[in-house]
Amino acid sequence: MIREKSCGALVYRKKQEKYELLLIKHRCGGHWSFPKGHVESGENEFQTALREIKEETGLDVDLHDGFRQSVEYFPKPHIKKQVVYFLASPKADDTVTKQDEEISEYRWCLLDEADRLVTFKNDKHLIHEAQRYLSHKA
Repeated sequence: MIREKSCGALVYRKKQEKYELLLIKHRCGGHWSFPKGHVESGENEFQTALREIKEETGLDVDLHDGFRQSVEYFPKPHIKKQVVYFLASPKADDTVTKQDEEISEYRWCLLDEADRLVTFKNDKHLIHEAQRYLSHKA
């Protein structure tokens, strides 16, 4: 069994008292999801998430303590992938500069719209967990 690990985040912002999530559409596969990528040698989970968000979206973000979700799946036979997600918000500017090689589209959308747009069940679960976390935080 080959094991792979990636890290990323659900990037959110608050507009007119409502939370919006940043979704990206991956060129490979065409699915809507969140910024993430493989852990590189010497990186911890936080460093990987910050690097991947910056590479894919151009955003500098703050990762929030207290939100860490892990999902596992089998993208191919004999490959088990773990993806660790954090919750993040842009430090200042929320202008996205997408990485054209990997990302075909992006959009900021309300949580319920994000739930309808994401492709995978795991991502729907992550949105619900983020919504629960943010509602207790407010």
